[in-house]
Amino acid sequence: MTTLLYFEFPSEGPFGQEARAAYADLATDIAAEDGLIWKVWTEQPTTSMAGGVYLFEDAESAARYVEKHTERLAGFGITDITAKEFAVNEELSKTTRATLRR
Repeated sequence: MTTLLYFEFPSEGPFGQEARAAYADLATDIAAEDGLIWKVWTEQPTTSMAGGVYLFEDAESAARYVEKHTERLAGFGITDITAKEFAVNEELSKTTRATLRR
């Protein structure tokens, strides 16, 4: 079943255009993740938070990514991480124009 994954964590940046340059290689690595359909990058400079919303083909791919990304963030010194997984109701999502496949 398609799985939505939500990550949020404290971040002092970079944000905006600076993040685009700083995280280009990371974005390429994430794009190659098994089972990833898409990712939306999120940032809120005023509250020093960053993260992302991901859509995976299945719960197993999402769970693998949670482990991998949590370890990666810990390597950056980020430990106060919120990661939540949600099953996607595909029929209702299609009605509201969600893109659920590559």
